[in-house]
Amino acid sequence: MSKKLSRRLRELQEKVEPKAYDPLEALTLLKETATAKFDESAEAHIRLGIDPKYTDQQLRTTVALPKGTGQAVRVAVVARGEKVAEASEAGADIVGSEELIATIQKDQVLDFDVMIATPDMMPQVAKLGRLLGPRGLMPSPKGGTVTFDVAQAIGEFKAGKLEFRADKSGIVHVMFGKASFSPEDLLTNLKALQDTIERNRPSGAKGRFWRTIYVSSTMGPSIQIDVNALRDLSVEDVAA
Repeated sequence: MSKKLSRRLRELQEKVEPKAYDPLEALTLLKETATAKFDESAEAHIRLGIDPKYTDQQLRTTVALPKGTGQAVRVAVVARGEKVAEASEAGADIVGSEELIATIQKDQVLDFDVMIATPDMMPQVAKLGRLLGPRGLMPSPKGGTVTFDVAQAIGEFKAGKLEFRADKSGIVHVMFGKASFSPEDLLTNLKALQDTIERNRPSGAKGRFWRTIYVSSTMGPSIQIDVNALRDLSVEDVAA
């Protein structure tokens, strides 16, 4: 049985034509259809021509959003020795060693958005796999969250760096800003995301790689973007 749509969402969907929009036009429409009483997130849902069950068709990487995420990012760091002090000075919200791991295990509370770990702590962090893995919080070298350069990693994630991956059906779901951003700033971030996916195209991807791109606000309707129009934009075009 299909879920009944609210009148608000039905009215918003009527504003969206069944077509692939020019990127800037789509993002302008996203803002117009973000009518909730809070600053909704801008979300991208990108279907790729990959089958992640094969190791050479998996996608997991990070993107640095030039205009930021529009939200405060809480960073936890698991390290030991001088790296603990380095993480605190760099602005980490939660810092600790084995005792932090034990606390997380005991309390089952994840009061952070990103966890960064130094490589020497990963055998201990592995104990948190069942808790962190399903939530996408497990540190990984590919995600830039396993590193001895904790200060740089903290700065990057707080400035707008995000980790993302393709799900089991080959779709990437990424928050790329807030509905309060200008359409131009949203486009700058979306183009950075598209470029990042292009650069990290899995070696096993065959045939048509880019299938569809839809954007929406948290509570708004989906809006299709013309994939080729977005790919053809240059960074200079977006900046202009």
